[in-house]
Amino acid sequence: MGSLSRIGLRALALACTAGILSAGSAAVAVAAPSTTAEIIIIDGYTQTVKESSGTPVLCPTNQVLLGRSHSGDENGNTTYYCGLILIDGQQVRVGAPTWSASQRESNSFFAAPGDQVLVGRQHSGDENGSTRYATATMSAWGRTVELTSYRWSPDQKESSSYSKAGDYEVMVGRQHSGDENGQTRYQYARIVD
Repeated sequence: MGSLSRIGLRALALACTAGILSAGSAAVAVAAPSTTAEIIIIDGYTQTVKESSGTPVLCPTNQVLLGRSHSGDENGNTTYYCGLILIDGQQVRVGAPTWSASQRESNSFFAAPGDQVLVGRQHSGDENGSTRYATATMSAWGRTVELTSYRWSPDQKESSSYSKAGDYEVMVGRQHSGDENGQTRYQYARIVD
């Protein structure tokens, strides 16, 4: 027989005490332990900056990037959408950020290392300016949170772009070519349950 939860044992004890069940006749159904974790992603911190300003954007402690939007050219605004993750009721711990090397924005491609997530970005100047990304690991219940089902979003025009992770997903990469009229796409990955 499997184990009962503390609440299940208490309910069984109360039922026996109340005479609802007689000793020896209690039939207990115990569900097999679930192998699927409950994953909840909650929208969190949002920050808007002038794209060309060179302002480094980092999600707050224990939050990760879920999305990004941009309007206009390099003098337009970019908004970053962060969120926090719960796995089986425990908030995911996000490690210290590691910044990538800078690359030219107009021909940029970045994908976080395996099982790492984006937690920040910095860009200065126009499409010839430099861009870098911050990544981090995630952990819960004493083990690394794994990612799977990596996918790229459809291309969209940078000057009117908006992209956000789907259910159970986090942002792990971005690619851009050209200026504000060029194409941008994002890479997402699903949290393993």
